Amino acid sequence: MSEKVLPVHVGFIVDGNRRWAKAQGLSAQEGHSAGYEKLREIIIDTIDRGVPYVSAYIFSTENWHRSGPEVKHLMNLVVQMLTRDLHIFVEHGIRLRVAGTRVRLSRRVKKAIDEAEAATKDLTHGTAILSFNYGGHQEIIDAVNTLRKTLSTHKKVTAQIFEQFLYTPDVPPCDLIVRTSGEQRLSNFMLWRSAYSELIFVKKSWPDMTKRDITAILNEYAKRSRRFGG
Repeated sequence: MSEKVLPVHVGFIVDGNRRWAKAQGLSAQEGHSAGYEKLREIIIDTIDRGVPYVSAYIFSTENWHRSGPEVKHLMNLVVQMLTRDLHIFVEHGIRLRVAGTRVRLSRRVKKAIDEAEAATKDLTHGTAILSFNYGGHQEIIDAVNTLRKTLSTHKKVTAQIFEQFLYTPDVPPCDLIVRTSGEQRLSNFMLWRSAYSELIFVKKSWPDMTKRDITAILNEYAKRSRRFGG
């Protein structure tokens, strides 16, 4: 019997923390904390199943419009993942990458990102990409601006050249994008890398996700026929 086909890169749009919290009679911050615990579990479990790249959309460039206390709590959770809880990823051999703009980030957050990426750069069990302070439009705009400064104006730009200027140029396209909470849209996630992504929308909120859900998602992906327009 042939082995099940696995995606090379799964992207999770982490959605529903606040709605989950409201249904439980909890604060938005408590919902994000529950979502953070689930994030660690799902990243590790997905990579342990043989998926080499897992990305998670954890803070968008639009999320700055949320309340000050909520934004501060989200920043603290990211720093916690990159510092106090970094050993969990190291023990599992998982490299951490952060994709997003550095605009508006504090010195403390940027330091945590740099140190976590440096500490895990040689780990090979799998790669987790945190899409943090990330927007698909902004990634493309930043790539264009960097490209303009780097390439000769006479050089023809191809897709292969353009990809070299994305936030994490060595990360492959998303084979599969999963969004929780029942919403059915990309919300500015991985716009360049989602051209031929398979999409799966899960009704439950992110904190309710389980390893069984990952099994179901990967089984569903294995049934899909990917023709890439052919």
